[in-house]
Amino acid sequence: MVPAIVSRVRRMAGTRDIFNAFLDVPPVPVYSTQTGILAGLRLAVKDIFDVAGYRTGCGNPDRFAEATPAEKTAEAVERLLMSGAKFVGKTQTDELAFSLMGMNAHFPQPVNPAAPDRITGGSSSGSAAAVAARLANIAIGSDTAGSIRVPASFCGLIGLRTTHSRIPLTGAMRLAPSFDTFGWFADDIETYEAVGRLLLGPDTHRSALVRPVTITRIDALVAGKPESRAYEDAIEIVEKATDLTELESPFASTIDELALCLRRLQACEAWRLHGDWLTAKPRRLGPGIMERFQFGAGIDEKTLNAESVRRIAFRTELAETLGKDGFLVLPTVPGSAPLKQASLGELQAFRDQALMLLCFASLSGFPQISLPVGEVHGAPFGISLLGPPGSDIALIRLGRRILQTAGKV
Repeated sequence: MVPAIVSRVRRMAGTRDIFNAFLDVPPVPVYSTQTGILAGLRLAVKDIFDVAGYRTGCGNPDRFAEATPAEKTAEAVERLLMSGAKFVGKTQTDELAFSLMGMNAHFPQPVNPAAPDRITGGSSSGSAAAVAARLANIAIGSDTAGSIRVPASFCGLIGLRTTHSRIPLTGAMRLAPSFDTFGWFADDIETYEAVGRLLLGPDTHRSALVRPVTITRIDALVAGKPESRAYEDAIEIVEKATDLTELESPFASTIDELALCLRRLQACEAWRLHGDWLTAKPRRLGPGIMERFQFGAGIDEKTLNAESVRRIAFRTELAETLGKDGFLVLPTVPGSAPLKQASLGELQAFRDQALMLLCFASLSGFPQISLPVGEVHGAPFGISLLGPPGSDIALIRLGRRILQTAGKV
C-alpha cells in the first residue's frame, strides 16, 4: 500500500528572466577556462546536474531545501567548462524530471520563444527556453522518455537523445537509470557538433548511414491533416538529401504495447529510486507527479519481467531493421506544442500519443536527433532520425545535410 502524499504547492525561489528559463538563486562563481573550442560561449545547466557551490533542487522545493551545495560539478558539465564555456545559470526543470510538458507548479511557466502562446515541453524546459531565447549558446538537459526531443520539437531546436550511457551522468539526479541519457541544445549546428565531438568522441558505429527507413502507419500518429502535411513535407526534404524506403512494421509488439512498456518500466525504476524519499514525509508536489510515481509502485514482478522481455525483443528487432547503414525517420511528436490554456486532460492525451513515437529510442537506447524542419499552426514541428547505437555524430552530420536541404542552415 502506497502511503498518502500531501501536496502543498508553493513557489520556490522563482525565475530571473522574462522567459522564466533561469532559476533566481544567488550567483556563485563557477570556474571555466578562457581558451578552448567553446571559449566565449554561454552555458546553461538543467537543475538536475550538480554545479559546484549550487544546491541541486530537481524542480522540487523539498529537494532544494534538503540539498547542500554541491562540492563537485557534474562530469560532463565540467568538461564543457574546461573547454571554455562560461556558466550563466541553472535552468528550470519539471519536478524530478518526470514530465514532458514543462509546466512545474512551483515556478512560472517557461516561455516558448518560437511560439509564445504554446508550452516549451519538458522536463528540460528551462534549457530549451534559454537557447531558443538566445540567453545561452549551449544548454544542458537530459532525456529519459523524451525530455530533449520534445522541447527541441516544440521550440524549433536541434536536440539529440544520445546513445544510452555514452556520456556519463555522474553528478546528475537519475530518474530511471536504464533510460536516462545526457543531452543538450545549442543555437547553431556548428556549436551543436562541437559539443558532440567534445563529449562523445568518435562514433563507435563505423558504417555510414545511407539508408533511411520509414515504418508504415507511423503517420497515423500525427495529430491531424496539417501535421500530416508537415510530416510529408519533411519526408520530401529527407528524400532530397538521401534515398528513402518504407517498410511494414517489423516489430512483434504494437506501438501501443511499446509505449505502455516504456511507461511501466520507467515508472517502476523511478519508484524504486525515489519511493523512499517520496514517502518519508509529506512532500510538496504538483499535479500528476505523484501519480506517475505511484503507477510504478503498482507494477508487479510478473508484469515487470514480461515488459523487460518485450524491451529486449524490440531492441533486437530494431537493430536488425537498421542494420549497419539504416536510420529510422519519424515525427518527433504528434504535432506542434499544445497551447498554454490546454486542459490537463488534453495535455495527458498529447503525452500518451507522443510516447508512441518517443518510445523507440527510449526502449532501445539508440540515439535519436530531432530537427526543426517543419511548421504547424505557425509553430515548430520536428522530424527525427534514429540510428544504430554509437552513431550519434553521424546523426548530427546527417542532420546538418537535411537542415541545409531545408534551407535552415
